Amino acid sequence: MAPMVHGLEAEYVGKVKFSYLDADDPQTDVFQQELGFYYQPEFYFLDANGNLIKKLVGFISEDEFRSMFNESLQ
Repeated sequence: MAPMVHGLEAEYVGKVKFSYLDADDPQTDVFQQELGFYYQPEFYFLDANGNLIKKLVGFISEDEFRSMFNESLQ
């Protein structure tokens, strides 16, 4: 999924901020607990204030990502 996500990141540069969380990094344990992380891949959509809008678990299609991004940008 990484190549697809990186492609979307390039496509939405300046519109959607992408951040990556290393689930194996113990320094991210608190943040993982706050998000309720339990399975890879997981995707979190946060608003500009860092509030969770939506959490998706497992494979997400490129079209689903685009739909969510475009809906959020309107």
